[in-house]
Amino acid sequence: MPTAPVILSGTPGSFARDVFHERHPKLIQQVLDALPYGPAERQAAEQLLAESTSGLLRPLDDSAHDHTQWAAWGSGLYGRTWGEAPFLWAESYFYRRLLEATGFFRPGAWQGIDPFAPFKNAELAGAAVDSELAALAELPLLPEEARFEALLSSALWGNRADLSFQITASTAGDHSSALLVDDSAALRETLATADNPQVSLLADNAGRELLPDLVLLDHLLTTGLAAEVALYVKPAPYYVSDATTADVLATVERLVAGPGQEAELIGRRLWNAMSKGTLTIRTHPFLLAPLPFHDIPSDLRSELAGSTLTIVKGDLNYRRLVGDQLWAASEPFAGLVSHFPSPVAALRTLKSDVAVGLDAAVVARLDATGESWRTSGTYGLIQVCSPAQH
Repeated sequence: MPTAPVILSGTPGSFARDVFHERHPKLIQQVLDALPYGPAERQAAEQLLAESTSGLLRPLDDSAHDHTQWAAWGSGLYGRTWGEAPFLWAESYFYRRLLEATGFFRPGAWQGIDPFAPFKNAELAGAAVDSELAALAELPLLPEEARFEALLSSALWGNRADLSFQITASTAGDHSSALLVDDSAALRETLATADNPQVSLLADNAGRELLPDLVLLDHLLTTGLAAEVALYVKPAPYYVSDATTADVLATVERLVAGPGQEAELIGRRLWNAMSKGTLTIRTHPFLLAPLPFHDIPSDLRSELAGSTLTIVKGDLNYRRLVGDQLWAASEPFAGLVSHFPSPVAALRTLKSDVAVGLDAAVVARLDATGESWRTSGTYGLIQVCSPAQH
């Protein structure tokens, strides 16, 4: 098995360290500004910030419902600095601790209140979504294959290039220079050649990124590229904008509300598909784990093993899929994901250091630019480990 150093949280000058020392302080301030948390919640959030930037890792209190689980996950890390912990682990633990600070799991007035809901709701209610929903009227005018390419591209780029842009663009190549790997043909062929294709999608963000995911799933169901779809979401708020069941329902309702007849039709088809069971929303505690997908537990592994293809969305899921390690960018994708329970496709914009499966000449060209191409969100990947490679 190939191996590479695990990315740590505190390496000087690294992207991971910047997340803790630059991004997280701004995030905590935004959370405290967005909701009228009381003094206890505010103090706990500020203590978390101080601990995660200059203190030592401490475990969850014994009263936390998942104290035992996190004690096992963090064995050997507590009492050390946050910077000594693997980036994937420490970043996940930061969000778990933020939920603890804001009272999400504790009995009381703030129990079950998503601290990130104000950001998600504002995005979903924004004017940009209106234009995207109106643009869905163009979908029936496109040939089926062009429709698939536009929706796949939209699901890849999320809110960087909106759904209306993808649908009305003259070709699917508007982002071709930024798409470093394009296995979209293999993705479609995997589904088109399967009998009774079963698709699982591990969702990433809510709002304008979940919207094209749902429209893509509707397309797979209505064209027969999927007989059934399972949409996996997080069981609790996570990484600011990660999708939960509540976010899925809000997005479907937004589709039904329009504007536009096509948006309403898609929303109602999705609602009916959920009612019939051809589209199921699923979740699992492991989706909040600070671990790579190599460690998927047996019950979730059995669920995913029945999929013709699992589509893995977003940067965090990509890090968990291939391993949050300092891989050579030319390391073959299929070799790193063969552990996954089913054939798998990754739709991911690059927002962290991990990147694999790239042509060496492409890597050399990008490195020569001097830009932070691995973390800028400018570049994307559609990578597939097909049934033949799995």
